[in-house]
Amino acid sequence: MKGCIFDLDGVIVDTAKYHYLAWKKIADEFGFEFTLKDNERLKGVSRMASLDILLSIGGIELSGEEKAEVADRKNRIYLEYILKMTPEEVLPGVKEFLTALHGAGIKVSLGSASKNAKTILKQVGIEELFDAVADGTNVSKAKPDPEVFLKGAELLGLAPAECLVFEDAVAGVEAAHRGGMKCVGVGDPEVLREADYHIDGFGQLKMEDGKLKIKNVTI
Repeated sequence: MKGCIFDLDGVIVDTAKYHYLAWKKIADEFGFEFTLKDNERLKGVSRMASLDILLSIGGIELSGEEKAEVADRKNRIYLEYILKMTPEEVLPGVKEFLTALHGAGIKVSLGSASKNAKTILKQVGIEELFDAVADGTNVSKAKPDPEVFLKGAELLGLAPAECLVFEDAVAGVEAAHRGGMKCVGVGDPEVLREADYHIDGFGQLKMEDGKLKIKNVTI
C-alpha cells in the first residue's frame, strides 16, 4: 500500500445530514415526503443521479432543463449548510490518521462525487492533508463506476493496486473493487459485507513501522 483514497461523506465528515436536509426541502417544495430511509439510496451517488432517484420517489417528471435548475437549487441550499461547517465536524480520529499516513510517507487522495469537496475540506481545515482531490469537478461517472478512485490513484501517480479505499457506501465498495483496489468499509459490516476490511471508526487503525494495522491485521 502506497496510497489511501477516502470518500468524503460519512468517512471524513458527516455531510450526509446536510444533503438530506437540502433534498428534503426540494421534495417539500414538490409536495411529497422524502425520508431518511429514502436518503440511504443517495449515498455515494452523483447530484444528477440523486435527483433522478428523488423525482422517481415523488413520481415527478421534468425536462432536462428543469432538472438542471432543480439540481442547482439543491446545491445552493446545501452550500448554505456547508459554509457554516467547522473543524469540529471532522469525524473522530480522521485528522490524526491522515497525519500518521503522511508521517509514514503514504500518499492521500480524496475520491468523492461531490463538486463541493474542496470547499468542505477547506471549511473544516484539513485540505493540506490531501495530496490530491478527485471529485465531481474532474470526474463525471457516478459510483459504482470506478472512475473517481482510478482518478485519485492517477493523481497520486500510483497504480490502482497500490491504493486502499475507505468507503461507507455499498456503491463505493463496488467501485473500489471494480477499480482493482481493496476497500475498508467504514460502518456497519452487515451493510458493507463486500468490503475487504471493516472499521467502526478511525480509532481502530494504527500506523506501526510505516505499515497500516486494522484490528491487528497488517495491511
